This record gives sequence, C-alpha cells and structure tokens, in this order.
Amino acid sequence: MVNCIFSHSLWLLLFCLQALAWGPLGGQGVDGIVKSQALSAIGAKYGKSAAQVALRWLTQRGIVAIPKSSHKERMAQNFDVFDFTLTDEDMAQIASMNQHDTGTINFSDPQFVKYLIETYG
Repeated sequence: MVNCIFSHSLWLLLFCLQALAWGPLGGQGVDGIVKSQALSAIGAKYGKSAAQVALRWLTQRGIVAIPKSSHKERMAQNFDVFDFTLTDEDMAQIASMNQHDTGTINFSDPQFVKYLIETYG
C-alpha cells in the first residue's frame, strides 16, 4: 500500500504534516536519479554528486529525506548536503524533471517482475 499526498507546502502547513522521502535515491536496479545527467550538471557547479543534489532539493523543500545505503562513503555523502544551496533556477529545473525517467518503477511491469525473479529468485 502506498499513501500518496499532495505535497503542496500550503496543505502540509494547514494540516501540520511533515513530508518524508524514504529511499529517495532508488535502490538496486533503480539508478536513474544517481545517474541523471541533469542532476550531475547541477552538482558540478557545487562540487556535489547527482544524489547529493537530489537530497538537497528535497531538504530545501522541507521534506525529510531518509536515503538508504550500506556503503560508508555514500552514507557520508548523504549527510554532506548542508553546505550549499540550490538556486531558484536549479530548484525549478529539478522540479520539471520527468519522474518516470529518473528512477520510479511500475511494479506491474513484466520486465521489472522478471528482473526481481532473476535477481532474487
């Protein structure tokens, strides 16, 4: 089950809600965000990775991000997002990205089901 919310900041404020992004960078087999050329180009301006830009974008929008990683170096990178600020132009560019090209999965897609079976048995 997935609970979807309209994440307009006014709604969040009116109803005292805190938006949370759990696993916002994808995971195994879902790497569109961390390999995004657009996010990488923005990150290059700040000396940051595409993943760090994505996490900063969420943070600047007031969304609590809980990225998952088992790699120490990535965990450290995930915390290293508070020493830069994305410009309004950066924020708008990221917001306009097509989310189906950046890591979301259609769990009913037969190719994805096949991937799961082949990978995890």
